[in-house]
Amino acid sequence: MDELLGEFITETNEFLETVDTQLVVFEADPTDGDTLNSIFRLVHTIKGTCGFLGLPRLQFVAHAGETLLGKFRDGTLVATPDQVQLVLESIDRIKEILAELEATGSEPEGDDSALIGALELAAEGHPAPSVPAAVVEVAAPEPVAAPVVEAAPAASTGLRWDPDLGRELRPGEVSLAELEAAFMSATPDDEVEPVASVAAAPVADAPVAIEPPAPAVERRAAPEMRAIKEDEDDAAAKGGAVSSNQTIRVNVEVLETLMTMVSELVLTRNQLMQMVRNTTDSEFKGPLQRLSAVTAELQDSVMKTRMQPIGSAWKKLPRIVRDAARDLNKKIDLIMDGEATELDRQVLELIKDPLTHMIRNSCDHGLEAPAARVAAGKSEMGSIRLNAYHEGGHIVIEVSDDGAGLSTARIRDKAIKNGLVSEELAWTMSDSQIHRFIFAPGFSTAAAVTSISGRGVGMDVVRTNIELIGGTIDLQSTEGRGTKFFIKIPLTLAIVSALVVGSRQQRFAIPQLSIVELVGAGGASEHKVEVLNSARVLRLRDRLLPLVDLSEVLGVPPLDPIAYETSSAFVVVMQHSGQLFGVVVDEVFDTEEIVVKPLSKALGDVGTFSGATILGDGSVIMIIDPGAVYRRVGQAEEVVEEAVEAVQKKRGQRPETTSMIVFQAGGEQPKAVPLSLVTRLEELDATSFEQGDGRTLVQYRGELMPIVAADPYAPIATTGVQPVLVFTYNGLAAGMAVDKIVDIVDEALDIELAAERPGLLGVAVLKGKATEVLDVSHYLSLALTNWDDPGVNKPAKHIVLVERNPFFRNLLSPLLRAAGYEVEAVDTVSAALVCAEYRKPSAVLTDIDVDVASARRLLSDDRLAGTSIVALSGSPDADATGFASLVRKSDRDSLIAAVENAAKLEIAA
Repeated sequence: MDELLGEFITETNEFLETVDTQLVVFEADPTDGDTLNSIFRLVHTIKGTCGFLGLPRLQFVAHAGETLLGKFRDGTLVATPDQVQLVLESIDRIKEILAELEATGSEPEGDDSALIGALELAAEGHPAPSVPAAVVEVAAPEPVAAPVVEAAPAASTGLRWDPDLGRELRPGEVSLAELEAAFMSATPDDEVEPVASVAAAPVADAPVAIEPPAPAVERRAAPEMRAIKEDEDDAAAKGGAVSSNQTIRVNVEVLETLMTMVSELVLTRNQLMQMVRNTTDSEFKGPLQRLSAVTAELQDSVMKTRMQPIGSAWKKLPRIVRDAARDLNKKIDLIMDGEATELDRQVLELIKDPLTHMIRNSCDHGLEAPAARVAAGKSEMGSIRLNAYHEGGHIVIEVSDDGAGLSTARIRDKAIKNGLVSEELAWTMSDSQIHRFIFAPGFSTAAAVTSISGRGVGMDVVRTNIELIGGTIDLQSTEGRGTKFFIKIPLTLAIVSALVVGSRQQRFAIPQLSIVELVGAGGASEHKVEVLNSARVLRLRDRLLPLVDLSEVLGVPPLDPIAYETSSAFVVVMQHSGQLFGVVVDEVFDTEEIVVKPLSKALGDVGTFSGATILGDGSVIMIIDPGAVYRRVGQAEEVVEEAVEAVQKKRGQRPETTSMIVFQAGGEQPKAVPLSLVTRLEELDATSFEQGDGRTLVQYRGELMPIVAADPYAPIATTGVQPVLVFTYNGLAAGMAVDKIVDIVDEALDIELAAERPGLLGVAVLKGKATEVLDVSHYLSLALTNWDDPGVNKPAKHIVLVERNPFFRNLLSPLLRAAGYEVEAVDTVSAALVCAEYRKPSAVLTDIDVDVASARRLLSDDRLAGTSIVALSGSPDADATGFASLVRKSDRDSLIAAVENAAKLEIAA
């Protein structure tokens, strides 16, 4: 590619990024003359340069946009959002042409007449029409015949159009561009040719073919560009900007090579310093210290050449937010702080896409529509804030909005539905843990897929890309108030701080970005490694952290769990994806600034390491990938159980054992049941027991739980404390009353004497005593009828009750719940439709006495398509035309029958 053309493409791309941002600012405040002048000057520069380089298509599009901007500048027109959108579309068209020009070295053919016509109409004050996409024909450029002739559409009279004059040329008249080209191509000693000699032939209806400009014209393009640039520099100098003669353009490959050489110099420096440390007296210590200082300064200076303000990665975001707000009919204010914060160019390039994902997500999902914001007591204008700052040698980027926040209930339900977590575990998790499910692949709670988001391919990509550069991402969200994301990334990927540790006589490096603290464990340390449910944990300041031995991550069998009680070890407390965990290592050496070397292709499939480095003594060590360790922690419990079983086998223990809980009931004879069947051991106040349906009941965890005696001849206590074994199955709970809990034993269960008595499996020897082993299923049948029927606790059908009168709302809701339905009671039709948007109900019951017109909205709304709508009224003669049925509010049996029938219709549909 021609050097001049390459420089033009580079500068024009920079101009376009600036124009994009400034147009968004100008649209918000059309009276901002300084911004408009800056935009006009940049577009004029692009148009003028295109003319000298013989790029007519670019020139015509830029000229049409410049004409409209000129109308704004001289006050003829007041900019409207549609007109600004047209200018933005012209900028996008220029970008498309530039991309093809950069790829092929020649300007692509295409039809821009629709866009140019729309811009000209807008400049004349007509409403801005919609513009179809450009039709591009990639073909070799035809020979052209004049230095720079603008090929605007010609009039049917055969006269030519001059964009600079804004009118058709008279017969025999030449354009300003032709005249300027003639003067520019003449040397001082040349005589000026008559103007008529440069006049071109009449223009046909089709665009005129244009010859490539003469070399003299190309050589003189630079003075024109410099003149325009000087005008800009003069204006910028008034504002204190740096003059262009203080900066130069350097190829990125040169900087990369320089950085690689400095990295090698750092490694050599480290090796020399290591050699000097091992000697007591050396004449090289002084010079090496100076060399070390100079190397550090050189490293810092070279790093600065790679550093760029993060604001350069944010330039496209105002345009993205502006377009998203236009598409979504929302009002969005983008606030950017910390744009001058610098980080490595390589990191900057890799963070652009994740930030774009997050901003688009905030626009679509985070911020509510203006009407919803006003209803919630907020301003119509939603805000998205970007903030970047340095913290501990890293960059922290905060992306926050003041929108609706994350719905914990919806995320929990979707996570359970997708099989990401069990329902029992989900209800024990904190809100922040639930919120992190949005980073799971394919996870989305969007009700519909839009052109912006909703496909579930956003946030998992964000986290993956951030983790690839050694960063972390976390979030905080409050429902109704907004969401804030925290991204922590390294300043550079070339040289990082790392902790060097040892495991099984080998050394490894762990990036300090992921390290929270370092603690000692085992031996005489106050921190102990414990084994709970066959999983190792570290008790650290009243918090249990899951542990994994670094040797396990490397595929080496772990130590015997008992060994941790007698030997000392170090635990590196790490954080990844918002979770704390510990990594057990044998030794801790030192922290070092290491140069990251990529792994060879032979080790590409090894997911444990992210790279390698060379230490000061010349040895090569591997860099641990924190993400791989975190994934191993999730498997730690299974791995530890297998390891413990292997250790037990080595000790000659019998692995086939059963944990039994031994108790007494109705006498001294010990009785036992498998511990795995017992959910909880409780000591309940006997005075709280009640009688109902011939059974002993107790209000337990918000529900009634039946209690049966372990010995049918021993009564259940009525005073004092009653020990109870609680069993749960299929969502149902039952209690077994005993006299005393004796012990929990772990032995091989061998029932030697079978029993025929109901409720007794047989007799086994436990702890040297004959023990009765009870049949738990028998006692569950006594407490719960059909407890093993899979349909007993099937999910209740979802019913929405719309009733403005709180008396009837409170009257009907318990009635429907007692019939086995899940009821969501609301007071307005709008609230019912919102409920249906998140979860479609089996039936809707709505009052028609207060506002029948509003109730009829339910019949035509698409969110309730196929759902039976039952009308509720105090009168049997109310007009219920269109509803599935009419039920009196006081008729209990008819109400239940109507709901059952509506539910059946929903199932049939």
